[in-house]
Amino acid sequence: MTATPDFDVPGLAKALRENVSGGVFFDAGVRALYTTDASNYRAVPAGVVVPRTVTDVVAAVAACHEFGVPIVNRGGGTSVAGNSLGGGLLIDASRHLTAITEVDPDTRTATVEPGVVLDDLRAAAAPHGLSFGPDPSTHSRCTVGGMIGNNACGSHSVAWGTTADNVRALDVLLADGTRLTVGATPPAELARLSALPTREGRLYAELDAFVRRHLADIRTGMPNLSRRVSGYALDRLLPENGFHLARALTGTEGTCVTVLGATVDLVSVPAARVLVVLGYPDSPAAADAVPEILTHGPLTVEGIDERLVAAAGSGRRRAKARLPEGGAWLLVEVGGDDAADARQRGEDLVRALTQAGGCTGATVVTTAGEQRTLWRIREDGAGLATRLPDGSEAWPGLEDVAVPPEALGGYLRGFDALLAKYGHQGLVYGHFGEGCLHVRIDFDLADRPRFRDFMAAAADLVAEHGGSLSGEHGDGRARSELLPRMFPPGLCAAFGEFKRIWDPRNLMNPGVIVDPAPLDQDLRAPLVGGTADVPTLFHYPHDNGSFGQAVRRCVGVGKCRTSSGPGVMCPSYQVTGEEKHSTRGRARVLFEMLHGELITDGWRSDEVRDALDLCLSCKGCRSDCPVDVDMATYKAEFLHHYYARRVRPASHYSMGWLPVHSRFAAMAPGAVNALTRRPRLAALLKRLGGITPERTLPEFAAKPFTRGFREDPADDRPPVVLWPDTFNNYFSPQVAHAAAEVLAAAGFRVLLPRGSVCCGLTWVSTGQLGVAKKVMRHSLRVLRPHLEQGLPVVGLEPSCTAALRSDVPELLGTPEAAALAGNVHTLAEFLRTHAPGWSPPALPRSAITQVHCHHHAVLGFDADEDLLAAAGVANTTLESGCCGLAGNFGFERGHYEVSKAVGERVLLPAVRAAGQDQLVIADGFSCRTQIAQETPRRAVHLAEVLRAGLDSRCTSSNDGCEGT
Repeated sequence: MTATPDFDVPGLAKALRENVSGGVFFDAGVRALYTTDASNYRAVPAGVVVPRTVTDVVAAVAACHEFGVPIVNRGGGTSVAGNSLGGGLLIDASRHLTAITEVDPDTRTATVEPGVVLDDLRAAAAPHGLSFGPDPSTHSRCTVGGMIGNNACGSHSVAWGTTADNVRALDVLLADGTRLTVGATPPAELARLSALPTREGRLYAELDAFVRRHLADIRTGMPNLSRRVSGYALDRLLPENGFHLARALTGTEGTCVTVLGATVDLVSVPAARVLVVLGYPDSPAAADAVPEILTHGPLTVEGIDERLVAAAGSGRRRAKARLPEGGAWLLVEVGGDDAADARQRGEDLVRALTQAGGCTGATVVTTAGEQRTLWRIREDGAGLATRLPDGSEAWPGLEDVAVPPEALGGYLRGFDALLAKYGHQGLVYGHFGEGCLHVRIDFDLADRPRFRDFMAAAADLVAEHGGSLSGEHGDGRARSELLPRMFPPGLCAAFGEFKRIWDPRNLMNPGVIVDPAPLDQDLRAPLVGGTADVPTLFHYPHDNGSFGQAVRRCVGVGKCRTSSGPGVMCPSYQVTGEEKHSTRGRARVLFEMLHGELITDGWRSDEVRDALDLCLSCKGCRSDCPVDVDMATYKAEFLHHYYARRVRPASHYSMGWLPVHSRFAAMAPGAVNALTRRPRLAALLKRLGGITPERTLPEFAAKPFTRGFREDPADDRPPVVLWPDTFNNYFSPQVAHAAAEVLAAAGFRVLLPRGSVCCGLTWVSTGQLGVAKKVMRHSLRVLRPHLEQGLPVVGLEPSCTAALRSDVPELLGTPEAAALAGNVHTLAEFLRTHAPGWSPPALPRSAITQVHCHHHAVLGFDADEDLLAAAGVANTTLESGCCGLAGNFGFERGHYEVSKAVGERVLLPAVRAAGQDQLVIADGFSCRTQIAQETPRRAVHLAEVLRAGLDSRCTSSNDGCEGT
């Protein structure tokens, strides 16, 4: 892991830069991004190539062959076995090699480059009623090349098989530069190819002779189950299997060839599907029911248990509500010719399983939205299971064992006994329909002998049940050493011979499958712990106060690398496509900063600063990441230490201190606005303040809300405190006035804090945490009389409300801060909780709504949607993610292009396309500003919409509601 490479790194770098048009990186910052995948392992690559073309890959492999450098090919980097990392040259095809060359509905095939994301392939095939059958839970970011490397499967392999079952042909490159296309090889063609006087001819001749020598071992020594992913699939070379080289190479984990392209089979998808959810007392009981379920021809049978559901948290409350009674559940998907047929088949299955006994409850879910909500728990399992119910960390290792489905119940009982023997806990879930289980275990990875003993005992248990150590992710560094416990000696020897035929110099991903590295070598987990942490300002209450443990939340499953779909994270990655700008990439760099081997200057690291630069602090990862990584907090922490006793960027002084500047500007807002309207002066101010020239400076209101609002001391109705945040107080006081009217109409007396208050957000987001704490403490002192009375506090600006609920208690760590967090509500939350009988006036309008990132991540938007529905608003909540402005981010010099590109993904086109009679709703000041500066429309706050209903002044004007 730390050894100096025994090859000429400068020579390799020179050759690559001369011959590769894509990115060639040997700096510490980029290498840090690729030190690990989603596994327990860490290895520092000598260099990284991000090829732009297939020709670049050929040139990179040629340079490695010339200099004797190991080659590691990487797709999405989401595998948990440690098979996409190493100390040589790492080739990342996921950035540019993403072409779908052809989708042929007649032959039902697609031809793709290796970096194509699975969901993109499925989307291209969908118009023809086709799809690629294998669908691992990482389908939104895993690449087809990576799936070929691991022989990935997914939940629908019950119906459509593994990746190997769906590969027709591969365009492959050998380490010595030989390039060929391989697939099924009829006997006559095999004879012809074997006779060629070329490297290709010798290859076929050697493989033909190899199969003949090992025919008996191959036919008798390989476990007979569909999810046998461990070892090499030598049985694909048997004559009865068509001597299918493409399928034999699928699952070789980059140890034999580099895949340059693939032709894959596509499958017809059912016209309709329903999801049958079956409850059982526990996972073994659920497993016992699987053989009977398989007789009904399901598309998938997935298992989860109550511990995984508990780990899903309150954000998935709706999914939990749909689960029937039980301690474990099977999610069984059934297809049909139409919706009625699918539902009937689902009900037939429920009837049969109920009659069979053992089932504690069942439900048939027909709507696509509810199905997606339930599937999210299962698909997020790899992340959710990394934290056990007691908060302890859990790790992969025995991540995807597969046994015959009829042996699954017995295996699970034996596995539970094994866990108990070693005193371990583990969350088990997975592909019950094919006997494939995922589990994360609370290993003490610092105790390597105990770890080795457990893994050996577990491997023996798998072998006893006729199973495979890997049923999906490959062997990698996690299980290759254990293969002799599963395969007889003759087959293990054959694996080595097979690899040497393809890769005689052992350059292709050495240490995996053949001549494996010890399974306890290069473990990354013990490298960073509480003892490695320096003092921090945030308290990290969910990570035992440890910044290192917080950073370790990122296990590499890569959901932040999703470029489309619902959710918020990660906006910068969505527009740049670079690993450096993903949440995972940033977490990797922070990990390496704490470890100190590759990034050596700690909190003063420029590499970390650069990696964090395009983080919008949107907090999307806090909710959308399966393990709740909170990169906005980590960024604020880093910036605090990085700029300690240093001059900060100008934007930290201008926008970081915006609450103070606003108070002064409010003394003469007209004069300030007149000055900022003058182009030359505005340009100077922006240059001095570190603000990008493309942005227009927002104008201050003529009178702040706090000066225009008057309390009624005679009002004896229940009191509520309205939080006068900087943005709505000084820039859009009409929002606060509207909220006050709505609260009064709902039966409450509106109070303001008896003094100036601020949540401290602008100082937090710029890493000025010392100032932020002082501001927060002052606000708490002002609020103390209200908190002592237990009065609810309503926030209107989502970012400030979220800061009161999360940043304030996590930064201060005091009982008062916790009390405030518990009393803070959004307007919709407050009305739902404290005025359940109040109904807003009817407002028969249609609307589109942009949800502020912090609203999505920290507060939740369900109450807002319910309130709009109660008001009669036909609302569509946009699946737009971040607006792109994100507080100070979009105003900072150097960020405008990314800021606008994020908005142009979904939000801004949706606003431009909205009808003139549609409301555009956005509670966030940043969101409204982005919309105002980049479209002809003006967005309104929920409070303004509700007040317009009260006043009966809603019209079909361009700006939404007259009078707002």
